[in-house]
Amino acid sequence: MANEARPLEQGYSYEVDVASEHSWGVFLRSFADGNIYQTWQYAAVLNGARNLSHVILKQDGEIVALAIARIKALPFINAGIAYVYHGPVFQRSGSGVNSTHFRHALRALRNEFVCRRGLALRVFPAIFEEDDPTFATILAEEGFSLAAHEARERTIIMDLTPSLGELHQGLGRNWRRNLKQAELLELEISEGTDASMADEFVRIYAQMVSRKDFHASGTVQVFKRLQGSLPDELKMKILMCKYNGEVSAMLATSAIGELGIDMYAATSDAGMQNRASYLLRWKKIQILKDLGVSQYDLNGINPAANPGSYRFKKDLAGKHGREVCYLGKFDASPGGIHAWTLAAAIWLRNTGKRLMRTALKRKRSKTGLTGQSVQGLESDVH
Repeated sequence: MANEARPLEQGYSYEVDVASEHSWGVFLRSFADGNIYQTWQYAAVLNGARNLSHVILKQDGEIVALAIARIKALPFINAGIAYVYHGPVFQRSGSGVNSTHFRHALRALRNEFVCRRGLALRVFPAIFEEDDPTFATILAEEGFSLAAHEARERTIIMDLTPSLGELHQGLGRNWRRNLKQAELLELEISEGTDASMADEFVRIYAQMVSRKDFHASGTVQVFKRLQGSLPDELKMKILMCKYNGEVSAMLATSAIGELGIDMYAATSDAGMQNRASYLLRWKKIQILKDLGVSQYDLNGINPAANPGSYRFKKDLAGKHGREVCYLGKFDASPGGIHAWTLAAAIWLRNTGKRLMRTALKRKRSKTGLTGQSVQGLESDVH
């Protein structure tokens, strides 16, 4: 295939950077696999609004796939990287999974960024290896290779289509017992998306970080900026639990399309004692079902490095959860200095992440910091 562009099949076409910020959000909400990582605002907060590119794939004039790429250019040389995280989205609500749309979305991305702009391209589709193996084949056929030396990320997906009664019965025994104990207390739960709720979350999160002696200002600032920039219909839903007038725990979850994703959580010392996080998660399940969300992504597991968080999530999903592994990150490059640029940039990024994980492990060993209480610290920037 070399570096030549491949034409899209008849009926398919793509557009680049023609959508407005508002229209992009409207389009994204029409996809079952729409997610916060593919919002205009998330990409802008992490990478700057000037360093983004938005691709729309159409079939016979109808939008069938979307992708936001975050562009990182290296100064002084004509090279850079385009990164599509949890995209492209290609599953229109009510239309099911169409692998042909996925193929042409990849082809459009490669034609635009690798062939036309001469950039290296990395895509991390929100697809699991337990799903249809066709997707891995399509990636290879469209000129993408599995990224070397990249950890395969895992998560738990909870099926929310059963009734609440069935979901409750499916909870792990210990999880159900802790939930019952929390329900016996006079815990007050409120929900919101406004600035005051976000400010309260930042306050509690900062207290937790200070208590555990961990530096995570970047995490909380990403949350605050992101929540403030998202339109109302895309804002994270924040739950707050109080006991005797004091905040015990807070949880921020994104719900776009048919997918809910836990994004940030903070628990006070009191919250660890009164099991507020159990009640918050159960309340969140009810809210997601009311919104028509069918899948709940518990946002990452690592049984070896973080067994406490793993057990919490595994027992929450219970009989209605499945452990899955992402298909992986895939690269396409025009070769030459661009291939070197991609390899060097990824090496530097991974080195920084390894140093951060090492620091986290040291903090945990010294302070007893649990995975449940630091959700978001390791994965807020992708």
